[in-house]
Amino acid sequence: MESSTSKFVRFPLLVGDTDTTNYTACTIPWRFPADDPTVPTPTELSWINLLFSALIRYRKRAESDTSVPDAANKAEIFAQRYAKILEDLKKDPASHGNPLNILLLCRLREQVLKELGFRDIFKKVKEEENAKAISLFENVVRLNDAIEDEGKRLENLVRGIFAGNVFDLGSPQVIIFVDNSGADIILGILPFARELLRRGSQVVLAANDLPSINDVTYSELIEIISKLKDEEGRILGVSTSNLLIANSGNDLPVIDLTRVSQEIASHASDADLVILEGMGRGIETNLYAQFKCDSMKIAMVKHPEVAEFLGSRMYDCLIKYNEV
Repeated sequence: MESSTSKFVRFPLLVGDTDTTNYTACTIPWRFPADDPTVPTPTELSWINLLFSALIRYRKRAESDTSVPDAANKAEIFAQRYAKILEDLKKDPASHGNPLNILLLCRLREQVLKELGFRDIFKKVKEEENAKAISLFENVVRLNDAIEDEGKRLENLVRGIFAGNVFDLGSPQVIIFVDNSGADIILGILPFARELLRRGSQVVLAANDLPSINDVTYSELIEIISKLKDEEGRILGVSTSNLLIANSGNDLPVIDLTRVSQEIASHASDADLVILEGMGRGIETNLYAQFKCDSMKIAMVKHPEVAEFLGSRMYDCLIKYNEV
C-alpha cells in the first residue's frame, strides 16, 4: 500500500533553505561522533528495547486483523522478523540503515507489517474509540462554551489536549499536525479548533496519509468531521467554512518535516501558527524545530526514555511556545 503522496517536499515554514540547515528531525541524540560506529550506545539499546517491549501488543493487534487471511500466522512471522531486525541492530547499529533513530525503527516496523499484508492493525480499536468520543463531543463542547472567562476557557481547551496554559490564539491561520484517534482528536483537538474557528481563524488539520498505530488518518478525519457537522456545515453552531483537512503525507507516529506532502506545504504560505501535537511529532521529533512563524509543541510524556531526556516525570505535560 503506497502513499497517495507522489512527491515529498520540505515544509516551507522551517527555518533554513536546505534539508540540512538548522533542522534535525529527531530530538534525542542517540550517539555522538566519538562513539564507536560498530557498537550500539546505551541510548540506542534503550530505544531498541522499548520497541522490543511493544512487540507483543503489535502481534496481538495483528492477530485480530480480520482483513488479512491467516492473520495469526502472519502476525507471528511479523513478530519474528521485526525481533530479528532489532537483534541485528543490537549487534551492528548500521545493519539496517543510517542513522539509527526513532524514524528508522518505526519505518522498519511499518515496512514488515505491510510486506505481510497488514495495512491498519489498529483499525478496530480506532473505530471503537472514535465512536465513544463522538458520543461525548457535544457535552465537552457545551461545558467549554459555558466558561465565560476567555482565559479560563482557553486554558480548559488546552488542558483537553494534554496541557494547561493560556496563550494568545489570535492567529489568522493555524496548521495543526494532529496525533491520535478517539478522545485525542475528537475531545481534545476538535473543540480547540472549533474555538479558533469561532474567533475567525482559518484552521488546517494535517493528518497522516497512511495508518500507523492509532494515529488518525486523513480519510478517517474527514469521516469524523462529517459525523460532527450538521446539515448547514456547522459544528455545534460554528461554521466550518474555514476548516481544512489536509494530508500531511506522513505514515509514521513521528514526522520528518523535510518530507511532507505538497498539499500541506501549499497551506504554509499563509500560516501564522504551526502546532505539533503529541509526543511523537512534538517531542521525539521536532521539539527544537525552528519555524518562520510562531510555533507550539504540545504533548504528554509517555516513555521513560523521553522523561529521562527531558528531566521530567512520566505523564508530565509539555507546552513549548516559540514566538517569532
